[in-house]
Amino acid sequence: MTKQGKQIQHVKQRSIKQRIIHISFQILVWFGAAMLYYLVISIFFDTPVEYELRHSTDRMRSEYEQLEARYDSLQTVMQNVVDRDRNVFALLFESTPYDFDSEYEAKRLASLEAILDKSDRALNIEFRERLNQMEKELAKLEETYVELQAKIDRVGEGKNHIPAIQPVINQQLTLLTASYGMRIHPFYRTLQSHQGVDYTVPEGSRVFATADGRVKEIAERSTAGRTIVIDHGNGYETSYSHLMAINVQKGEEVRRGDIIGLSGNTGLSLAPHLHYEVRHNGMRVDPIHYFFMELSPEQYQRLMHIAQSGMQSFD
Repeated sequence: MTKQGKQIQHVKQRSIKQRIIHISFQILVWFGAAMLYYLVISIFFDTPVEYELRHSTDRMRSEYEQLEARYDSLQTVMQNVVDRDRNVFALLFESTPYDFDSEYEAKRLASLEAILDKSDRALNIEFRERLNQMEKELAKLEETYVELQAKIDRVGEGKNHIPAIQPVINQQLTLLTASYGMRIHPFYRTLQSHQGVDYTVPEGSRVFATADGRVKEIAERSTAGRTIVIDHGNGYETSYSHLMAINVQKGEEVRRGDIIGLSGNTGLSLAPHLHYEVRHNGMRVDPIHYFFMELSPEQYQRLMHIAQSGMQSFD
């Protein structure tokens, strides 16, 4: 090959390299432009899938806000029902209902932790179910309120004839020594039903009528000692045993808080104390549930814990 031929071939090779470089540069430019276009589109415009997902989320948010508004409305109505319930309770028993929420604080925390572990979909389904259940319960509560109001109208002044205070002064809640239930008898040493409560009080302590009523019986019994039985009407009776002195007579009308006698140690008694019973329609019931007029919810809980500690009866 001549020198001139070599030069021509070299020029052709150089031209081909330049064209390859030029084409490669154009490809890179177009690729960069395409990437930039994609980024701009991605930032400022949604793809069909993204558009559908975004609007689906918006619909869910709107639906959640509507459900939340319904929930708030139901909560307001429920609170009104609770307030009316409290008013009914106050009219009937001259007290406020007990609140035992503090006993279930641990369960509430566990429930909250369980909620945090659930997905949004599961929470949404559960929320709907509970909302529907609340609506049903609300309807039942409305019916119950109407029934309670009718009962109050029928009872009227009869609420003063329901035992509602302790028969002795026990502000510190330290005098209750035996509660209602199965207890070891102090003399026979056998397990027997203790159908009242015992208060360890000094002889001569004042004993109060726990509701309005009429003195039905005054007795001297071998086991219960000097005893007063008061008929309160509405199926309620109360008895006060082991008394030292009696300040009322059979057939006498008494009012809640009247001093009817003095505590003592008469009858089959281990130590000076008062044995107090409540009967409803002939059945002996736990008197602790009838101290609601003078006990706060916290005091009631404390007295219940004391009663459950397994104490020794004195009679």
